[in-house]
Parts: sequence; C-alpha cells; structure tokens
Amino acid sequence: MTDLTFNDRQAARRARLNLISTAIRYILLFAVGFVMLYPLIWLVGASFKTNSEIFAGAGFLPKNPTADGYIKGWQTSTPYTFGRFFWNSFLIILPKVIGTAISCTLAAYAFARFDFPLKKILFGSVIAILLLPNVVTRIPQYILFRDLGWLDSFLPLWVPSALAGDAFFVFMLVQFLRSLPTDMEEAARVDGANSLQTLVYIVVPMLAPALISVCLFQFMWTMNDFLGPLIYLSSVDKYPVSLALKLSIDTTEAFEWNRILAMSVLTIAPALIVFFAAQRYFIEGISSGGIKG
Repeated sequence: MTDLTFNDRQAARRARLNLISTAIRYILLFAVGFVMLYPLIWLVGASFKTNSEIFAGAGFLPKNPTADGYIKGWQTSTPYTFGRFFWNSFLIILPKVIGTAISCTLAAYAFARFDFPLKKILFGSVIAILLLPNVVTRIPQYILFRDLGWLDSFLPLWVPSALAGDAFFVFMLVQFLRSLPTDMEEAARVDGANSLQTLVYIVVPMLAPALISVCLFQFMWTMNDFLGPLIYLSSVDKYPVSLALKLSIDTTEAFEWNRILAMSVLTIAPALIVFFAAQRYFIEGISSGGIKG
C-alpha cells in the first residue's frame, strides 16, 4: 500500500513537471513568435492610423482607427486603381505558375527516369545555373528579349518559366522523384501505357506535394518580384502591384504613409492566404525532397 502511494505520488509529480515544462515551452514559443510577427502586426495596425499617429510610437493599436489609407490608397496617383495592378499581377503569376509546373515536371521526369546522351553534363549545367546569381544573366536576357521585340510585354516574365528556366524547381522535383518507388510506373508500362501517360496518371499524383511546393514558391516569388517587371515593363497600365507600390511613394513631397501601408497589407494578403492554405502540402514537399540525394 505504501509502495502504491509512493508510485502514485511519483506519477503525479512527473505529470506536474511535464505540465510546467509544456507551459514554459508554449510561453517561450509565443513570446518568440510574437517578436518575429510584430512587424507584420504593426503593419496591419499602422494601416488604420493617421500619418501623424504612425510616427508617434511603436504601438500597433490605432487610437482613432480610420480606413482612409485603404480608400485613398486604392485610387493611387495614376488613372488606374489598385485593382488594375492586382489584375496585372494575376496575368503574370497564373501563366508563370502553370508554365513552371508543367515544364519543370517534364524536365525533372526526364532527368530522374531516363538515360540519354550527355545526361550528366546537362544535369550538371542545371546545378551550375542554380548556383549562378540572377544578376549575371540580367543583361544578356535583356538584350535577347529586346532583339525579339518582347520589351514592355509579359513575355520576358512568362517564357523562361515555360521552358524550365527555374533550375531550383527542376532540381527539387528531381530529388523528390528519386525518392519515389518505380513499381507502379513499371506496372503501367506493362499494361501498355507510354511515358507521357505514365507521367500524367501515375507520377503526377504522387508528385502532388512537391508540385504544390513549386507552385507556392513561384507564386510568392513572382508576387514579390520587383526587378523583373521594372526592367521589362515601361507602361504603367501593365505594372504589377510590386511596381504600383513604388508609384505610391512620392519623394518630392510629403505623402500619407497609411496609404502605402494599407496597400502593402493588401499586397501580402494573397501570398499569406495561399501559403497557409497549402501549408501541409508545402511542408511535406520540402521534407520529402531531401530524403534521397
């Protein structure tokens, strides 16, 4: 009876220690998370402040909330509203994401499943492109697209992605494909399926987590891309939101910061929504891609 009581006390003590340890971990995680997210929280709060209140302190709660930043910021200083710039971003993002998913899947499937002449050299060139800074290729690409007559159009932003120009995504999908068993693919070929049918009906469903990660990466990178549209687009009516935000800043005179902060909130909202909606697949795709080298 004494031993049972002693064991019960020990179990209760361990349970209390586990509870305290869990509470401390959650408190630390909440504190660190709050510090990391505070700039974003402040951005949302400051978008409802007046221009003078924004610089009055570091607090994020507005004393007199106002939606003027959203109303006036949406109108912009151009003949177009921010809705036009969001539409332009959509026209850039959608073809780029679709082109990236299709072309990189085809290229990765070829590298992962087939043997062909110069395969190692070509895959080595993919790795070399992956390690090459984008700034090195900016001028040659600009000259090429200028000679093709593609300047001031979305083609320079679309075509490289449609031709598997993003080496990182090709490498990522190759690594994911190498971790997948080939039994179902071999069974499909025995049943008479060709390589394309095997890819579409067998491989792509298994590749879904990695493809979602690729599309999510491309979506966020394109949404945040400033330099690409700045180089190739010169007409304001074709600007995406990344360039439209720059138009909201007038360095020649004082301007209302709540306008650009409000439009910044609207700009990052789609990326946040898409990320949290696909978070589970995104994590699965990233973790599975590093299983086999």
